[in-house]
Amino acid sequence: MDLFQKCYDFTRADEVKEAGLYPYFREVEENEGPVVQIEGRKIIMAGSNNYLGLTAHQKVKQAAIDSIALYGTGCSGSRYLTGTIKLHNVLEEKFAKFLGFESVLLYSTGYQTALGVLSTIVQKGEYLISDKENHASLINGAMMAKSAFANFVRYKHNDMKDLERVLSQIPEDAPKLVVSDGVFSVTGEIVDLPNLIKVAKKYKARVMIDDAHAVGVIGKGGRGTASYWDLIDETDIVMGTFSKTFSSLGGFVAGPERVINYLKHTSPALIFSASPTPASCASALAALEILEEQPELVDKLIANSLYMQKGFKEMGFNIVESVTGIVPVIVGDVDKAFLFWRKLYDNGVFVNAFIPPGVPPNMSMMRTSYMATHKKEHLDRILEVFEMVGKELGIIS
Repeated sequence: MDLFQKCYDFTRADEVKEAGLYPYFREVEENEGPVVQIEGRKIIMAGSNNYLGLTAHQKVKQAAIDSIALYGTGCSGSRYLTGTIKLHNVLEEKFAKFLGFESVLLYSTGYQTALGVLSTIVQKGEYLISDKENHASLINGAMMAKSAFANFVRYKHNDMKDLERVLSQIPEDAPKLVVSDGVFSVTGEIVDLPNLIKVAKKYKARVMIDDAHAVGVIGKGGRGTASYWDLIDETDIVMGTFSKTFSSLGGFVAGPERVINYLKHTSPALIFSASPTPASCASALAALEILEEQPELVDKLIANSLYMQKGFKEMGFNIVESVTGIVPVIVGDVDKAFLFWRKLYDNGVFVNAFIPPGVPPNMSMMRTSYMATHKKEHLDRILEVFEMVGKELGIIS
């Protein structure tokens, strides 16, 4: 059989396109935050991870422009060799201080951070224990560690009794790392960190939290999951991304200085990748400064999310509740999800259609997400369109 045969046999995307229901790879022509232009139309954006709405902030844009004037468009090398500029070090120092950790190391993307940290920290004969609903980057990082003969096991989603069951079966003296999303990217649920840490300590395991959807969203002044639970000193490692609340691109890992130093000198994903661009660092720095100056942006984001949750529930929609920027609306099967998405889009609302295997069977959803910069008229229009489509498709009465 030809290696490429599976590629030729894959026609599902073509079929959905043919039906006019394809929700992916839509070209955004202009981005103003809560409202974007797609296919020449102004559409309310309710699917972005731009939680604080800073991608269109003048200070953030100007910082990127100024950095290009000073450093050029790229760093032309890895951090390890010729690719380190002052902005990298400044961002690492300021972010470490903001998060309350000894040290921070930048990677070029958040996905790369997960792969680079997990495959370096967990080695042959050691154990990586993962929540079953962790982000794909964490799963793939774990698989990389497994390919180098580390042990990879999973526990039921956010189930600390099952985590204890798993840990109790691992040799007591084996090095162990428990890893979990802080805010789960599909549902917006927050990890039960107090009990996770309690169980991990009982079995002498270290803890790593992925705060991609948590930093800038929950915790004191947006400092993330460990801050939310007041457990910064008890959390060993935190990783995240600048591509969401920090309006840029790149990833970070925060932890003890000795751990970060080890990663800095041994992580292939860092050593063999070009460093984050000057514009990426400068815009993330500017976004961090805005967050520190205006922590009320976090309150506005959560208020918007809670307003939408209340509205959806009153209409009769099945949602997943949380105090984050993510509000999933369950619609059921895949075909209905694609149709629901199209009708929202045609009425000027853009959301993300999540289907299996990204979600369980019959749990296809419209994953809505909100910004601090959404105004009430935006939110009310989203609710209005959801109600209209929900009734038309028989999801609500």
